[in-house]
Amino acid sequence: MLKCIIFDLDGTLGNTLPLCIAAFKKAIEPLAGRVLSDQEIIDTFGPSEEGTIRALIPAHYDQGIEDYLHHYRDLHGMCGAPFEGITEVLDHAKSRNIRLAMVTGKGARSAEVTLDIFGIRSYFDVIETGSPEGPRKVQGIRNVLEQLGIKPAESVYVGDVPSDIEASREAGVPIVSAAWAETADPELLRSLQPDQLFTTMQEFKEYIEQVIQ
Repeated sequence: MLKCIIFDLDGTLGNTLPLCIAAFKKAIEPLAGRVLSDQEIIDTFGPSEEGTIRALIPAHYDQGIEDYLHHYRDLHGMCGAPFEGITEVLDHAKSRNIRLAMVTGKGARSAEVTLDIFGIRSYFDVIETGSPEGPRKVQGIRNVLEQLGIKPAESVYVGDVPSDIEASREAGVPIVSAAWAETADPELLRSLQPDQLFTTMQEFKEYIEQVIQ
């Protein structure tokens, strides 16, 4: 029986990855004195934004962090709301007493900016954010389950990238691959055989309505 849904943020709750990349470029390029490709930035993902700044401009770490957060907030109009249908899913789950949590690789400060702008902060009982030291989603998922007193089999993780599938499996939690963002790679995700995969929010919404009557 499903008792808890754990969500990723970027590319799952909202189309925020293009926003992240734009903010990184505005923050890092002036300090680095060169142009960065999207892929160069994406290749640093896993750690939180602080990890990306550390990898690309270690000599300007503190300034880079503050500049990134400034631009992230300033550019958030690029993604002013969650994916259409997300709030309906959250509302339906809450109305059936399903616990909701978020485990994201984002840093705590940028995650709070997005949750506030999206207006969905209050839905989540537990929020686990990323670390500059490296990926910590497995630990984040385990922390959520421990805090809520829920077994792995009674929960599901919803995320949009291959590493989400790997982290969920290591934590013993079923995985739903969110392939509805323009930045997702449905075929790559499908090749890793997640428990469920949805390419549209409507499909995901119908699935949630079926599993939690």
